[in-house]
Amino acid sequence: MPKLLIVEDNEMNRDMLSRRLERRGYEIIIAVDGAEGVAMARSEKPALILMDMSLPVMDGWTATRTLKDDPDTRHIPVIGLTAHAMAGDREKCLQSGCDDYDTKPVEFTRLIEKITTHLNSTPS
Repeated sequence: MPKLLIVEDNEMNRDMLSRRLERRGYEIIIAVDGAEGVAMARSEKPALILMDMSLPVMDGWTATRTLKDDPDTRHIPVIGLTAHAMAGDREKCLQSGCDDYDTKPVEFTRLIEKITTHLNSTPS
């Protein structure tokens, strides 16, 4: 199964997502801030990234822009995850380079559909 990178500073969110995705057969790698997420994406080459947008060290918007500006990582789909469900947040995520967006708390079935869609549309 594909390798997914979860970039999330909240331990409870990280644990819940990683356990549920591992049960689905995905290989999970984890970063706890945006800078670590960028470094892991470059070294591990995940099939998809779940990026929290409110992160320490480097926020998710900056981390996503950094990855999308890099020819080695720009092809990796990024789903932005945010507790900010305000008007304009979806657009802000997409403008930063996210390929998709979802709100927290995560509705797992909807997130799986988005992951599956992006993995199936990404050239190998």
